[in-house]
Amino acid sequence: MSDPMFNTPTVSAAPAADLSRRALLGAGGLAAGALGFAASAPSASVAAAAAPAKAPAAGATWFLRNVRLETGYEREGDEVVATRTELKTIKIEKGAIAAVLPSGVAIPPGAVVHDAGGLLMLPSFRDMHIHLDKTFYGGPWQAPRKRKGGIAGQIKLEQKLLPELLPTLEPRAEALVALLQSYGTTFARSQCNVDPVIGTRHVEKLKAALDRHQPDFGYEIVAFPQHGFASIGLEQQMRQAVRAGATYVGGIDPTTVDGGMERSVDLMMQVALDEKAGVDIHIHEPGESGVAAISRITDITARNPALKGRVTISHGFSLMSLDKPALADLAARMAAAGVSVASTVPFGGRVMPIPALQAAGVKVFTGTDSVIDHWSVFGSGDVLEKAKLACQLYGWSDEQAIGQALKIPTGGITPLSPTGEQHWPKAGDAADCVFVDAASSAEAVARLTPRQVVLHRGVVAAGSMTRPSGSPFL
Repeated sequence: MSDPMFNTPTVSAAPAADLSRRALLGAGGLAAGALGFAASAPSASVAAAAAPAKAPAAGATWFLRNVRLETGYEREGDEVVATRTELKTIKIEKGAIAAVLPSGVAIPPGAVVHDAGGLLMLPSFRDMHIHLDKTFYGGPWQAPRKRKGGIAGQIKLEQKLLPELLPTLEPRAEALVALLQSYGTTFARSQCNVDPVIGTRHVEKLKAALDRHQPDFGYEIVAFPQHGFASIGLEQQMRQAVRAGATYVGGIDPTTVDGGMERSVDLMMQVALDEKAGVDIHIHEPGESGVAAISRITDITARNPALKGRVTISHGFSLMSLDKPALADLAARMAAAGVSVASTVPFGGRVMPIPALQAAGVKVFTGTDSVIDHWSVFGSGDVLEKAKLACQLYGWSDEQAIGQALKIPTGGITPLSPTGEQHWPKAGDAADCVFVDAASSAEAVARLTPRQVVLHRGVVAAGSMTRPSGSPFL
């Protein structure tokens, strides 16, 4: 049996390989019918020509044909009413897109060829704020305890909980990586606890787990001082965490948690500069103190070119408190300094000013934050949901606006520019992509179209093979 996703028609050079889930899983893998796809039998000549092909290896050269790509917008007057698409052939080489070719192009004899069956190819997703190190995922169900004492109470709970979870950190993190892959995510920036209780052991264990997935999953690690930084004298452990594999120095609410905005921010930025790392700080605190911290971080970044494009404000809820002129001023300064925002797109009494940040040129990312842990159990692991939520929050309801919302989970990449020029994929782009049965990016966002095969640097993401299509959770 072969499912019609990446199936096995014949080409003049050689039979196209079967890039179905069954083939990729190998003998004993799940049958196509079990995955929710209609099954079809290959012709006798194809079946006799070759056994089911293995997935392309890292760095391999191969061709993917019958790939549907967005090519422009259809308009009625000034209004975008649909998205044009065409079938293309993609050449993948050394983990990158080597060429985008016409659909009927001759493929060299003996080349490895797979067939996308007309599925739409989109950029794969990037989860830019998640805590892979302290998840309950992959273990028994646990609902959070009732919160006592706010963040301080949660920190006290962590002091007992994290040592208990440490022996199973790696398998739980790997299970969560597989969940992310099943939703089309091929890269994550993980916050990772560094504190007086567990020291740098979370960083060391998480790096070991993620290194095992480098062929099909990329990552960055933030050394995250959940329990405080300057206020508890954590500087040396934070430096050790960077040397153990973290690439970003984190921080936590400088005024309300760390006990002094200037001292906290300045130490965090200095450690990042000394260790040649980036910065990614949790700022939950609202109002003036949060704005003051963001402003100071922006000013320091602007004075230090080594930090430009390497500083992120996670959450940044205080930005919701600014009036339009003040927000426009701060956003302009952030954009000029290369300070980005990682937002979980929260909703409630106030809504994050994502459109205003984007309009000013600030890069806005999104992330899962938590799927299931002692903070919350309501995360799905699907960052495409964040794009749909943004559309609902900000009134992005037409084909163009919904399609452009895809930049939230992709880290800024969309197949079409806002004016409809095709600018992804092109030769030289990383072969990081997800295939969906959708007419356009807009449909994929609005309908949360099930992700099918997912590629990271041209390698099939293992986790994308494990979840039945259309199932919202494992």
